[in-house]
Amino acid sequence: MFNKKIHMSLVASALAGSFAFAGAAVAADLKDLHQANAQIQRAAVQSQEKINTIYEQTQELLGEYRVVVDQTDNLKVYNDFLATLVADQQRQINSIQRQIDGLEKTNQGTVPLMFRMIDSLEQFINADIPLRTERRLERVQRLRDLMARSDVQRSEQFRQILEAYEIEMGYGTELAAFQGTLNNGGSEITVDYVHIGRLALMAMALDGASAWVYNKSSGSWDKLPDSYLTSVSNFIKMARREATLEMDRVPLFAAE
Repeated sequence: MFNKKIHMSLVASALAGSFAFAGAAVAADLKDLHQANAQIQRAAVQSQEKINTIYEQTQELLGEYRVVVDQTDNLKVYNDFLATLVADQQRQINSIQRQIDGLEKTNQGTVPLMFRMIDSLEQFINADIPLRTERRLERVQRLRDLMARSDVQRSEQFRQILEAYEIEMGYGTELAAFQGTLNNGGSEITVDYVHIGRLALMAMALDGASAWVYNKSSGSWDKLPDSYLTSVSNFIKMARREATLEMDRVPLFAAE
């Protein structure tokens, strides 16, 4: 009986030792498990932090991408606008070039015409009655000088030629008087000239004692009879606005 108790005591001790050993092993396993879990938690936190960082970077990149997309769209719109402007400017350049080409062709025909007009004007003055001939020929020379200037536009040159023609037309319709000299028998005398358009060009000595009329047929000055002295004097006064315009005698034969 005693031996049996001893045997049971040994068994119990063995079992207790086994359980104690098993408990120690379980405790070690739990510790390892806790450590592993802690490591997993730390790794999870680190992974989450990396994920958060990557997400934030992704959001930043997405924002930058959207900005770039917006800028690209804006640049495309702006580039399309510039392309439209460039195309329109090119059309204007082409139009201006066509006009320049047209002007060049026009100038090729206009310039010779202008020189012919000046030549015709000079010929007309030389063939006309000697009405301020020197002044009129000086105007023709100014036109020739004007044509040689590169700083004067063609339109201005043409305008001044037309203006000279208008002045010549004016001589044919005006009643005007002016002083000058007349060659009378080889001597120069001061006279008052008066012309009625191109119908008659007359001259009177300053003392009113003599008068002449230009004979276009002979190209000379013919002395007028004394009966014309009053008429010539009246025309001079009317031209100077010193008398009322009225009809008077004109030596029409001088206009033949």
